[in-house]
Amino acid sequence: MSVNNLVKRLQNEMRGDAGINGDAQRIEQMVWMFFLKVYDAQEEIWECTKDKYKSIIPEKMRWRNWAVDEKDGKALTGEALLAFVNNELFPTLKNLPVNENTPRGKAIVRMVFEDLNQYMKDGIILRKLINIIDEVDFSDADDRHTFGDIYEGILKDLQSAGNAGEFYTPRALTDFIVQQLHPKLGETFGDFTSGTGGFLTSCLNYLKPNAFKSADSEKKFQSTIVGQEWKPLPYLLSITNMLLHGIEEPNITHTDSLGRKVTEFKDSDKVDCIGMNPPYGGSTGMNAKLNFPMNMQSSETADLFIVLIMYRLKKMGRAGVIIPDGFLFGTDGAKLAIKQKLLREFNLHTVIRLPGSIFSPYTSIATNILFFDNEKAKGAPTGFSTKETWFYRLDMPEGYKHFSKTKPMRLEHCKPIMDWWNNREEILETNDDGEVVSEKSRKFTPEELVEMDCNFDQCKFPKEEEEVLPPAELLEDYHKKRAALDKKIDKKLEQIQKLLGIEVGA
Repeated sequence: MSVNNLVKRLQNEMRGDAGINGDAQRIEQMVWMFFLKVYDAQEEIWECTKDKYKSIIPEKMRWRNWAVDEKDGKALTGEALLAFVNNELFPTLKNLPVNENTPRGKAIVRMVFEDLNQYMKDGIILRKLINIIDEVDFSDADDRHTFGDIYEGILKDLQSAGNAGEFYTPRALTDFIVQQLHPKLGETFGDFTSGTGGFLTSCLNYLKPNAFKSADSEKKFQSTIVGQEWKPLPYLLSITNMLLHGIEEPNITHTDSLGRKVTEFKDSDKVDCIGMNPPYGGSTGMNAKLNFPMNMQSSETADLFIVLIMYRLKKMGRAGVIIPDGFLFGTDGAKLAIKQKLLREFNLHTVIRLPGSIFSPYTSIATNILFFDNEKAKGAPTGFSTKETWFYRLDMPEGYKHFSKTKPMRLEHCKPIMDWWNNREEILETNDDGEVVSEKSRKFTPEELVEMDCNFDQCKFPKEEEEVLPPAELLEDYHKKRAALDKKIDKKLEQIQKLLGIEVGA
């Protein structure tokens, strides 16, 4: 199945509907139908594996009973289909009877529909969309795998639709971070801005080879992930994504992760591993800031998420967090307090500087990965849990000027970090006189970092600087470049004249 072709067909059909205005509404329309189709496929599995399974969705509302077109002329379409979806399906799913005893695998149907809308006004176009989506067989392993790619495409469209501050994290990056965290069956893995579930699915894929060897291992696998997402559409995508990855009752909550006092978290709220790409480039209100200790009440959401992670990481837990450059070199009171807490109470062992185009074309903001553990490193100096912090600069791979839609980051591009990771050494680049001109890898003690006011802006990418020449030399240089360019043009003209059979010089 061609993923691009499927999404393109859906988008082209929706452009003919007067009720849909823009990409964001088109995406919301697609995902609620995808969810019901995926949930119906999952229910077929539960009906075969669970005794006396009964759906929370009334029979008339189940995908198989209203959406599937048997080509016998009986499928709902036109005004009848619109009336059913608007007056029966949506009101019913938004108000399904749910209480504290309802299994999460059933309660999620109401959770995901509570904030969803149906915008379409043309019932014939709606029928066409449903038929296209119904072509995908989610009981087929290949189609399930393909759907992961569909989700990535939908999220990229979400970004194009103007959702500022939300950037699709390349799968290569989530896979790399998960590999370095080494989650184990029986541990919990959290992402408190889970989006569509990129980090969570990387974790599940990492654990899957050992997940179904016994009933105990499968039970541990089912309880691995812990997610939170505030925005309705990514929340719906993440729930559906977890179902596709075999999680029967996704533990993903539709909530604001910054909306609770960090001092109220209990051990039961903490997780063993955290992989996150918190939203950045935005600011948060006073209400959220008041949930944090006074000396760390930053206005920047990325800063607050670092604090949140520290409060939600179990003892001996590990975290890998993508963070913008501003956090590294910022020296305001809150940033300084946060970085000192990282050094004194956690083992901040690694900072990876990432190339600036990883999130292209959605943003050029430079980013980094912080790796830290909730433990005291052996040999850490008095007053610190960090013994040393290593900085490593990941340069662009050979042959690449920048990453792009057509040349995205791949996991093999992280191989230089992997090779360096277990055999760390400082890499200093020098000029002909032996002077250090660039640092690719270097370690610092926590005392050295504190002495520098916690300036984590180390092992920076070299900047190309243009030499400013005196006027006479500048003019001479210009004439040389102009002469060289003229020579190239003349040579190209000669080649063209020869191809056209024109005498050179004529």
